[in-house]
Amino acid sequence: MIDYKAVAEAANMIINGYAFTKDEENIRVLNLNNPEMAIVLDSKGEVLETTMCDIEIQIVKDYLANNIEFMED
Repeated sequence: MIDYKAVAEAANMIINGYAFTKDEENIRVLNLNNPEMAIVLDSKGEVLETTMCDIEIQIVKDYLANNIEFMED
């Protein structure tokens, strides 16, 4: 079982239920409302792995593009 609290606390930002966590060169995103949906993006925003549908992928990419400054260390 996923420890939602640990994921949320480790996240660099949370937007509309999506926890964005920077992991070395990649960005991991977990849908906290539906934890079966996750995605790993590279530093350029390209999809490396996902269980999300195309629509949800685009939503996550838009959230990231509009809020990328909050992901900086």
